[in-house]
Amino acid sequence: MNRFKKGIFSFMFLLFASSLMAQSVEEGKQFIYYERYQSAKEVLEKVVASSPSNDEAAYYLGQAEIGLENVPAARAVYLKALQTTPNSALLIAGMGHVELLEGKTADARNRFETAISLSKGKSIPVLNAIGLANANPDSKNGDANYAIAKLKQATEIKGFKDPEVLTNLGDAYRKIGDGGNAVQSYDAALAINPNYARALYRKGKVYQTQGATQEDLFMSLYNSAISKDPAYAPTYANLYAYFYNTNVPRSADYLNKWLQNSDDDPKACYYRASMKYAQGLFNDAIKTADDCIKSEGSNPYPNLYGIKALAYNRIGESMETKDSTEKKEMYMNAKNSYQEYFRRQSTDNIKSGDYAAYATILLKFPGQEVEAANMMNKAITMDGEESDRVSYVKSMAKAFEDQNNSYEAAVWYGKVMGIKKGFTNVDLFNAGYNFYVANAMDSSNRYFTIYTDMYPNDILGYYMLGNAYSVIDSTGELGLAVPYYNKVIEIGESDTTKPNVKTRLINAYKYFVGYNFNVKKDSEAALMYVDKGLAFAPTDEQLLYFKEFITKNKSKASQK
Repeated sequence: MNRFKKGIFSFMFLLFASSLMAQSVEEGKQFIYYERYQSAKEVLEKVVASSPSNDEAAYYLGQAEIGLENVPAARAVYLKALQTTPNSALLIAGMGHVELLEGKTADARNRFETAISLSKGKSIPVLNAIGLANANPDSKNGDANYAIAKLKQATEIKGFKDPEVLTNLGDAYRKIGDGGNAVQSYDAALAINPNYARALYRKGKVYQTQGATQEDLFMSLYNSAISKDPAYAPTYANLYAYFYNTNVPRSADYLNKWLQNSDDDPKACYYRASMKYAQGLFNDAIKTADDCIKSEGSNPYPNLYGIKALAYNRIGESMETKDSTEKKEMYMNAKNSYQEYFRRQSTDNIKSGDYAAYATILLKFPGQEVEAANMMNKAITMDGEESDRVSYVKSMAKAFEDQNNSYEAAVWYGKVMGIKKGFTNVDLFNAGYNFYVANAMDSSNRYFTIYTDMYPNDILGYYMLGNAYSVIDSTGELGLAVPYYNKVIEIGESDTTKPNVKTRLINAYKYFVGYNFNVKKDSEAALMYVDKGLAFAPTDEQLLYFKEFITKNKSKASQK
């Protein structure tokens, strides 16, 4: 009897312990879903410590480390767990995820195929792990088409009913730019679980990438995600970033909600410093960042140095005194802070915007132009968004303009036409005009010729071509500017109410005054253009002088 009771109690204890362990793994998975990776790590470390053979717990512990951007720690977790359970398909898939993040794509693919073989292609968790590793938008080495194939394979397994798999499938479609199938996948996930906030959030991201015209739609989806699950922090994080540059108070509100639903880690300290920067409190941003760095010991969050760099740069730009000692000191602090950021930050975590911002700071130091161009070209190569790449190019051009280096400004403005599919008259003007100012007339004419081809009824293109050719043919002997100034007069006289038309007409008339008097020896024609100009500007001193001079010399010529 005692033996029977003892056996029952032992059995009950094992059931209880197993139940607790399962609950702990589920709790860890739930923390990962909410992107609370530190909390997930703390829960799962205890499970793995008490049950080293629990491959599910070890897999998700590795995922928590990946979420914390600690890939070496994830590798260590998987290597140790594989010593205990070397044939775990889930752990092998996890190791493939690590190798993918390390850039070892061939090794990663071998791991994934081994995991599929071991699980006979019938394990939803294994196929999902492989799909997740490849579908993640932040994984530059992931193969989205491979992810789509494996995740679709998971959905065909008997008894499938997992919104996570379908959401990962949506992410994979989104990664290859297939928004239609992405939305269908997210909708399929929501059909299984209408409260699955991650699918609503990801669906919103599809429409957000289509631009501000879709704001009503994606905001409706984000608000729905918040309504369904107010604890889902990624939605708040995205909205904090979305409104960061356009609506700082709203951004700050989302930041507070994000932090309230997130783990308190070094990133939270950084975001608070970042919000000070967004509010224009640059000195406060620097102080907050310094306090964070001090409190975090020998390994502070690298982005703190980046926000310091930006704040120092803005302080320097706000100083009115040009080339003052204080201004130079701010720029030097900005440069040094960025160098510290690059020294501490993992290469994989450096964003295109970091290189772009650093490039514009480098341009404030004579002799750093080549390095600045290298940094900006890195940013352009890294970023897949056309609008971002155009913005980087224009920021570089503007920096050269501020230095009165019109030629380099023109070169960078010219790059816009190579990036922007629908470049405009403004883009052409920026490149052409800066080449004109730099006295590079052939290059200027190239852009303004394109301008007149694209905008044949716009006076500006012909006007700038007339100006350039009048410089090239300075004596007017060849009449190179004649057809362009004729076009200026034709367009300008048809509607003199448009902005700047009268000024351009007067300059064209002045050209023809000189051309007719000096080259064509036709005083009557020259006086006709003088009178045309005086009709718009009766007090113009140059035109009045021309009239007097031509009339007087015309009289002398007739006396002879």
